[in-house]
Amino acid sequence: MASAENKETASPMALMVAEMVRTMRIQRGWTQEQLGLELGYSAAAVSAMETCAQPASDAMLVELERVLGNGTYIFQTARRYMRMDKYPEEFKDYVLLEQAALSLQVYAANFIHGLFQTQDYARALIGGGFPPLPDPRVEELVEVRMARKALFDREPVAMIEAVLDESALIRGIGSDDIMRDQMRYLANVAKRRNVSLQVLPLDAGLSGEYAAGHGSLNIVEGADHKHRVYLEVQEESWTLSDPTKVSTHAQRCAKIRAEAMGPRESLKFFERLAGDRK
Repeated sequence: MASAENKETASPMALMVAEMVRTMRIQRGWTQEQLGLELGYSAAAVSAMETCAQPASDAMLVELERVLGNGTYIFQTARRYMRMDKYPEEFKDYVLLEQAALSLQVYAANFIHGLFQTQDYARALIGGGFPPLPDPRVEELVEVRMARKALFDREPVAMIEAVLDESALIRGIGSDDIMRDQMRYLANVAKRRNVSLQVLPLDAGLSGEYAAGHGSLNIVEGADHKHRVYLEVQEESWTLSDPTKVSTHAQRCAKIRAEAMGPRESLKFFERLAGDRK
């Protein structure tokens, strides 16, 4: 939603995009209405973007690249940085690590990991949180969460190993239909060659060993082949690079995987929760 407040808080990237668009539009002799017709947006939407009352959305940047980019990919590049502006401050450093990851190992304890969420699940989870967020902010966060999925198809391919706690899978978020679609999505993702998805069952601790008691964790291998650990609790986050601490978390993550169902058994579990297998 366009607002005067947005003008005051617009990021440097949003301001730069607005100035570039305004300059290119004037150079072509177009009015805001004419540019809007080319983009498929109203003149009011173009005006809001140029004044940063409503900075360019990801979808608008795609159209700006088509109409004004002239093969420069300048607006395509801006998409990445505009998305970064929308992430919560405590999450921005991790997103940069995740985007460049050679490999990723995660354990998700309380809810399905963001990389593996459907749009509807993410919207219900973010929109149902506390304190409540305005609908436009919820949509921004859903948009950038979905954008993270580019990691699945990025070149060079990233190897992703994830363990999802059974409690996160059976905890209803949004509606029964949303959860069924979410389970079907997990089943499809689990079939990717660069993805290993496992389920840590609720009764894992009955064997006398339970490595998952410390909560969720993410271990990222960067392009430098160094490993870093990302931890997040109650909107507070930490990124660890100390080799001793990273090693401990890596060993813990390996132990969690060993206590989880195997990938094939986990796939069948997703299908059963979706109602697609008895």
